[in-house]
Amino acid sequence: MTARSIASTLVLSLAASAALAQAPAAPAAPAVELKVGDAAPAFKLQASDGKTYNLADFKGKSAVVVAWFPKAFTQGCTIECKSLAEHGDMVKAYKAAYFMASVDPVEGEQGNKAFAETHKADFPLLSDPTKEVATAYGVLSPRGFANRWTFYIGVDGKITYIDKAVKPATSAEDMAAKLGELGTPKR
Repeated sequence: MTARSIASTLVLSLAASAALAQAPAAPAAPAVELKVGDAAPAFKLQASDGKTYNLADFKGKSAVVVAWFPKAFTQGCTIECKSLAEHGDMVKAYKAAYFMASVDPVEGEQGNKAFAETHKADFPLLSDPTKEVATAYGVLSPRGFANRWTFYIGVDGKITYIDKAVKPATSAEDMAAKLGELGTPKR
């Protein structure tokens, strides 16, 4: 090998190493998969309605439902949001706070605020752009989006059910039915 070809190989190796060092790290997998009976991971997240919601504020007061979704303005997520916006009265019949949540930002053209406004969502959409809460809930996929899973959290702060087979078109009906099955009091 000539000195020039060795130098070229070295430069290419250094460039590849630098590119790898700057590449975003893959999201960390949760240490343990959450299950019914586990304490729901705490969260304090900004929402599409301009408020910040803290899970601890609901403890002892009402059940909480967090419907994680992959990406605002995508087909399945739009269908799910519309279901909850159009049939939210079914869910509101129960003493439960309910949210959709994603790793999308709150603001911006593709953010949760714009998504909520576009589909007339009268419930908050939580934003977790740091992906810390999504990771704690075990919903973060290897692609960096949340899986479409819905968590039902009791008044005591413990997980009462995890739906990993959410049907976007009947999201509101299914959520209301599950709240009823779980014995959530009516308003």
